[in-house]
Amino acid sequence: MLSRRHFLATAAAAAASPGPLGAAEPLRVVATTGMIADAARRVGGEAVAVRALMGPGVDPHAYRQTRSDIAALLDADLALWNGLYLEAQMERFMLELGARKPVAAVAEAIPRERLIAHEDYDGRFDPHVWIVPELWAEAVGAVRDALVSARPEAEATVRANAEAHLAEVARVGDYARRVLGTVPEARRVLLTAHDAFGYFGRAYGWEVIGIQGISTESEAGLARIGELVDLIVARDLTAAFVETSISDRNVRALIEGAAARGHEVSVGGELFSDAMGEPGTYEGTWVGMIDHNATVIASALGGAPPPRGMDGRLSAGL
Repeated sequence: MLSRRHFLATAAAAAASPGPLGAAEPLRVVATTGMIADAARRVGGEAVAVRALMGPGVDPHAYRQTRSDIAALLDADLALWNGLYLEAQMERFMLELGARKPVAAVAEAIPRERLIAHEDYDGRFDPHVWIVPELWAEAVGAVRDALVSARPEAEATVRANAEAHLAEVARVGDYARRVLGTVPEARRVLLTAHDAFGYFGRAYGWEVIGIQGISTESEAGLARIGELVDLIVARDLTAAFVETSISDRNVRALIEGAAARGHEVSVGGELFSDAMGEPGTYEGTWVGMIDHNATVIASALGGAPPPRGMDGRLSAGL
């Protein structure tokens, strides 16, 4: 990680370089996660050029900024990050950067009463707000406000784009609620690799069980696996879900432990938790991510979603 001394020297050099791009040029935006970058692209449109630091399969809890990341952030007109201790290894750097240029922690715009308290850190909250559309709408609003502040001459376009995207957010939220509601009540238990789906559980009235805690930095021990095997057998749970940004070894250990007790548990599917799908795909957008998760969960647990999701755009073979 870049030292504070090196950071200050690099920032001073950047400040001495030519000023920001002219009004006709796109606003240079750097976002930490793919979800934030997607919101910035949808809301900013042609007024922005957006780079995401973390791509598909990247765990933001453990991510450390590289030298190229630091250069990109120092060169950006606007930096967007989630906050709420999601980018734990980057937090100090982002706070220092905010003293020198426009920086917005978009999830921290959400009122505290709508957040879930973090189980491991006093005064911290569950950062996985993008999992539920109604919460993510607040973060999209924060992206809009940050873009308007950084590029006021594009305000009308940015606000119109934000309104259109927020309509999409509401639509996929309605879809998720509808298809998840087709799962029999007794089967509304989501067993995943880590506690990324707490807001999902609260929003849809599901029980959510994560093998690891809210942060992937907390390892699941043998005792925890044993406790969950007991729970699975006692409650006759038959599906567990892996996540694209986290190793599946704990889920596999759980399945093997249940099998040793004569109880069959299958992988219900792969969910997007802390990262989206591949760029250029539908699942590589935030709307596609939510559509995928709701469809896969409902299908695996006895619901009746459309085979290829909300608009038939999901990849085949789900």
